[in-house]
Parts: sequence; C-alpha cells; structure tokens
Amino acid sequence: MVNLPRPRHSAIAEPWKKPFWWCAPGDRSTFAWIVILHLSVLLAPFVTERPSPALLLTAFGLCALGGLGTTVAFHRALAHGAARLHWSVETPLILAAMLNGSGTPLTWVANHRLHHAVSDTDEDISAPSRGGFWWAHLRWLWQAGQAPTERYCGTLLRPRYQFWARLQEPLLVISFFGPLLISPTAWFWLGPARLLLGLHLQCTINSISHLGDAASAGGSSKNVAWLAPFHFLQGENWHKNHHDDPSDARIGRKPWEIDVGWWTLALFRKFGLATAVQRSRSAN
Repeated sequence: MVNLPRPRHSAIAEPWKKPFWWCAPGDRSTFAWIVILHLSVLLAPFVTERPSPALLLTAFGLCALGGLGTTVAFHRALAHGAARLHWSVETPLILAAMLNGSGTPLTWVANHRLHHAVSDTDEDISAPSRGGFWWAHLRWLWQAGQAPTERYCGTLLRPRYQFWARLQEPLLVISFFGPLLISPTAWFWLGPARLLLGLHLQCTINSISHLGDAASAGGSSKNVAWLAPFHFLQGENWHKNHHDDPSDARIGRKPWEIDVGWWTLALFRKFGLATAVQRSRSAN
C-alpha cells in the first residue's frame, strides 16, 4: 500500500479557463504529440488501402498489450504497490505501455498518485468537475502541469525507472514511424491510428468514469460496464471499485466484472513472477 502525500497548490491558476492551445511549462511537446496524432488520421484516404483482417488484428493486439502494461505495471504495481513484479515481466510491460504512448513510469505514477490524493477536490488535476468533460479527457495532459515526481514517486526514484525517461522520445519515434518499413497502410494502422485509439481509451477513465456525483459516497468515480470491451476487458472500467480500495490488485470484484489485468497478475503469481499481491480484506 502506498501512502499518498497531500500536494501543494498548483502554481497554475484555473488552467481550464485558458485557450485549449495554451500549454503548461514544459508540456508543449505533449500538446504537439496529441495534435500530430489527430492530424495524422486525416491522411488515411491518401496513404492507405483497405487493411487486411490480420493487420487490424495486429493493431488491436498491440493496443491491448500496451493497455495491459499500463494497468498491470504502471497502475497496480507501481502506482499503488498492489503487487511486486519480477523484472522479467515488469520490463516488457513498461516497454509495451510506453510504445502505446502512456508516458514514462515515473510521470504516469506521479500524476496518478496526485489524482488519488485529492480526488474530487479543486486540486484534482484531471477532475471533470474542474473544467468539464474535455478537460478531464484530454486538456489536463498539457495544461494542468506535471505532478512532481520527487514528491510522488518516493522509492521509485531509482535508475531502474529513471532511465526510461531517456528512452521515451526514441520509443515514440519507433512506435509512430516504424511500421513505415512495412507499407503506408501498415504505418497508418499500426502507427497513428493505434496510438490515437490507445490515447482515447485510456483517457475515458479520467472522463467517462468520473462523471458521477462528486458529493455521493465514494465520489465521482463510476463502474462503467459498457466500457469493458473498449478496454479489452482489462478491468480499468470498474473504476468505482478501484477508488473504494486503490491498494486492491483486483479491480473487477464481482464474478461478472471481468478483469484480465487481475488474471494476468494471478498467473504471474502462480509462476513466482509477482509477489506481495494485495487483496481487499472484504474480498470474497
């Protein structure tokens, strides 16, 4: 279980009231990346042929693998300490998440821990109650300001995780342009289309899954069943469950709440690749 420190107030006053193109200090590259992804999909009629079923399956498979890296490694293991992964599975999961555009382990963890520390308050960096749906879905990524890793990452500030920051830009270049070595059609579906899909699917957790009543018990977080297939049944859509007990490695609690992320951790634990796997005291 991770103890979350209370944050300092953001130095950026009400950034959701600024024009959407305004960027917090140091976040122009994030804005540029998101703009490039969206503009790239407009090239589809000019550079692509009809994709084969195998190509589409590969694109969705890579997106799902990246999502698994985010939910198992970034979210459950690193952000909440709900499990400890062996390096032999942690490393490829981090790599998959980064190739999917999820950022580095330290920046992802810092932002997420800040969110939990102040969920549904004015300091929540991604709450829809601050700036509305699109603020929570996308704009906070380049306008809220990065949560300080020194304050929120604690024992993760080690070379094992810090070196990923140096790899972020090369990995994104490979992820975006690499499929050009196959064909323009492969580039579009395995590059910008896949990356844009992965971006918006992850962002639905901050937006759609936080559209509940912030004044109710448990806050604005919601379990959104219809999002399950869009998250490849990996469990992130059971978001109220997660906010009720963030240290629980299993997010889908009921038998019908499918949670492939938890199944992955359970498989790792069986083979000794995941230890200290946390479960809620109230779990059945």
